[in-house]
Amino acid sequence: MDWDTEMKTIATSLAAAQINMGKALKQSSNPHFRSKYADLGSVMDACLPALNEHGIAVIQPTGEDEQGRFVETILIHGESGEQLSCRVPLIVSKNDMQGYGSAVTYARRYGLMAMAGIAPEDDDGNAAAKAAPKQEPPKPISAEQFQEMNDLIFDTETDEVKFCAYWKVDELNQMNAKQAADAIAMLKKKKAQAPKEEDNGTAQ
Repeated sequence: MDWDTEMKTIATSLAAAQINMGKALKQSSNPHFRSKYADLGSVMDACLPALNEHGIAVIQPTGEDEQGRFVETILIHGESGEQLSCRVPLIVSKNDMQGYGSAVTYARRYGLMAMAGIAPEDDDGNAAAKAAPKQEPPKPISAEQFQEMNDLIFDTETDEVKFCAYWKVDELNQMNAKQAADAIAMLKKKKAQAPKEEDNGTAQ
């Protein structure tokens, strides 16, 4: 996109609007962190009057692509039709309408602050923004798993080098416990599906 020819008008109007924008006041309480944060209403109060005064409208539709659901914040300059936009992914902490609504509100607030150039306030930690729980490091492969996997590799005549490459490790002992369990299940299935050796004896 040619910024000089296609974005000049909206860029000029946005710059003029930003001069007149107020601060997004911290009016809502966050019970999780015992702090206050600027809610969506406060952000809109700080941004929209100045944007509208300079001919810029704001729409925030939801959408979905291959990466998941999102809220897109679009600034549209009424006179020129020029647009600026950004997307904020929807992080839904609870699979219900309340969780979805919280995620949309969170994304709209941060999308609008980003597009308007308002410095983000402290994260509100609301339902949509809860930090993901820390994941425990994977357990290493056990001695029993290692021995069973070796035996199955031998029984099924599996190429160990290719097998390790499939599991993205250099050696079997680099697997974690979950990988080893999955690998053992695969080898057991392969062993069960292998054709039984025919009797070498000749029928009389």
